[in-house]
Amino acid sequence: MVHFPMGVSLLGIGFQFLAVVCFLPILVHAFQRSVGTGFMVLCLPVYTPYYAFSQFEHRWKGVLLSGWLGGFVLGVVLRAVGLRLGVAGP
Repeated sequence: MVHFPMGVSLLGIGFQFLAVVCFLPILVHAFQRSVGTGFMVLCLPVYTPYYAFSQFEHRWKGVLLSGWLGGFVLGVVLRAVGLRLGVAGP
């Protein structure tokens, strides 16, 4: 059986990069609304999805939210799988 822990981990890092890129417009929108809202979105992980779904308005809202949340979840899962494959060895 062939294991590719580095490839899986790199794919996970790519998805996490996608999540960061999709999160930036949400963060910019929050800071443009007010500095307090921006810091709440930046520092409170529980408030961020609430703000993104209820107050964030953008032409590509669906694409940005799915890229942000989906990329984050896939990135974490793939990096965990890559770590597990790396620890298990060939």
